[in-house]
Amino acid sequence: MLLLVLVATTITALINSTVFAAQEQGAVGIEATISAPPPSQGATISIPRDGQTFTTLPITVSGICPTGLLVKLFKNNVFSGSTQCNNGSFSIATDLFSGVNELVARVYDALDQAGPDSNKVNVSYNDARPGTSPRVTLTTNFAKRGADPGSLLTWPITISGGDGPYALSVDWGDGKALDLISQAFPGTFEIKHTYDNPGAYNIIVKASDKNGGVAYLQLVGIANGKSGQANTGSGNAEGGGGNAANNQQGINTSVKTKIVWQPAAVAVPFLVSTFWLGKKYEVRMLKRKIEEGIHPFK
Repeated sequence: MLLLVLVATTITALINSTVFAAQEQGAVGIEATISAPPPSQGATISIPRDGQTFTTLPITVSGICPTGLLVKLFKNNVFSGSTQCNNGSFSIATDLFSGVNELVARVYDALDQAGPDSNKVNVSYNDARPGTSPRVTLTTNFAKRGADPGSLLTWPITISGGDGPYALSVDWGDGKALDLISQAFPGTFEIKHTYDNPGAYNIIVKASDKNGGVAYLQLVGIANGKSGQANTGSGNAEGGGGNAANNQQGINTSVKTKIVWQPAAVAVPFLVSTFWLGKKYEVRMLKRKIEEGIHPFK
């Protein structure tokens, strides 16, 4: 029995020393993708009303939606703008094709899974421009795009239709001055910006051609981080970078405790087997004492 106690004590000390020795400086990053069903509730377009006719652009499409999801607007099945659903509602500024436009809003979750389509709203746009050339149009493959605060966010935009040269302006939604861009010909170009503070920002891209035709595209820019830290006013890029550096320093000096289970996994079976052998040895000794006529507890 003394042998059994010594073995058990040694194994316990081994496990404890291994666990406490696993404390170390540093941090652990974990990435995982958790499957989830797509949104079951869609958006509803409240404005404009079905059958309305417009003669000026842009128009505002607004309604209700599940909070936290991305809302994409489509006109005649062509992407026409996006925004985050905040407090159960959305609002998107958009242009229209000449003639009839079928508007549909669709919600998307963080895995880019689409929810049900909204109600369909048909509106018309009477284009008073002279000539018959197609209207200028802005498109992109990205409804939402992001970067870390202090890092450059680039966004490819395609301009088509109308007659060049084109004048463009970009409002990044953070209170900074508009970006002004000139494009001589149709095609794809990049807009670029650096956000100072974490958050989600509404971006408005506007284009006009030499004949006065206009196009609008609303997008969602993301500066990575907790949205509670967002500041939509103008900021300082150096300050944002300094905060990021301080946060990184805090991570590097944090203490983590890692529980190492392997020694326990090995020790428990060994402990059980040792206990069983000890009991077997004790029974054998008692049996021998009885056979030799010796009182077993002497």
